[in-house]
Amino acid sequence: MAIKSLIINPGSTSTKLGIFEDETLLFEETLRHTTEEIAQFDKIVDQKDFRKKMILDFLAAKDVDVKSFNVIVGRGGLLKPIPSGTYAGVDEDAVTVSVGILAREIADEIGVPSYIVDPVVVDELMDIARISGVPELPRVSIFHALNQKAVAKRYAKEVGKPYDLLNLIVVHMGGGVSVGAHTGGKVVDVFNALSGDGAFSPERAGAVPPGALVDMCFSGKYEKKEIMKMLIGNGGFNAYLHTNDAREVAKMAETDANAKTVFDAFILQVAKDIGSMGAVLSGKVDQIILTGGIAYGKYVTEEIANRVKFIAPVTIYPGEDELLALAQGALRVMNGEENAMVY
Repeated sequence: MAIKSLIINPGSTSTKLGIFEDETLLFEETLRHTTEEIAQFDKIVDQKDFRKKMILDFLAAKDVDVKSFNVIVGRGGLLKPIPSGTYAGVDEDAVTVSVGILAREIADEIGVPSYIVDPVVVDELMDIARISGVPELPRVSIFHALNQKAVAKRYAKEVGKPYDLLNLIVVHMGGGVSVGAHTGGKVVDVFNALSGDGAFSPERAGAVPPGALVDMCFSGKYEKKEIMKMLIGNGGFNAYLHTNDAREVAKMAETDANAKTVFDAFILQVAKDIGSMGAVLSGKVDQIILTGGIAYGKYVTEEIANRVKFIAPVTIYPGEDELLALAQGALRVMNGEENAMVY
């Protein structure tokens, strides 16, 4: 009997849904959230009821009986650093800080298991990648682990080589941006995609001048939550162009000089991050992979490729393999192929 799963993958600007029977995708939909909708919530966890209602209302509108699912799967959120894998038994304290709460609540209501797979806090960093320059401020691993791992393994399969024998630079470009160095089957270094040290994105500031940031924090003009919102939510494209939609920015850039400057700055910063990861891998890079929703844009991918192709060839997997990766993670447990880990 086929296992029917509901896959819930919340992103910063959307909630992606997939319905699978085993590994066969029956239906998928992206529920998009505007800047104004997201701005009403101070914390990610505060969005839970808003997103849950959208999911259940959408399923009802499509005449999908939520009780027909055998398992609900979510992408784990800001948990403690953990190894890659499929997790069950997320406790109440953990679930309050995890976007897996959506899967957990719906699953509990219909009496089926729920899992999270490769959450954003998957941590495989080598020790020297954790050093920041200030002992109290270590670099941390927060990135699009699920999609980075999925597309890296997809590329390995397509070229007929084991993932753990390839040196890859994977670039996820969506509501957030993460650039990771994959070697030996691990992501040994990665730019923090949430509040860290990499390129800016549609709604995140990325790395900013630290001295100027300290001055801003102590200027008396802003409260902590206002500055955090500048960095996460209202940064990047939102700050400069008042939209978090990269498609809209690309269209604006065709006729507006300021929009083109911002768009090209984004491309430059991503390319610089790729160059940094090339150094992490000592220049021995088999392939650079561009993925995420922004990778659908021809101008973006061509311009990035032009800047980094001297390092390695570039492969483009637009969008994400995350829905299938989540479904497969749960299936391996449901079919007894592996044991679920407990957070």
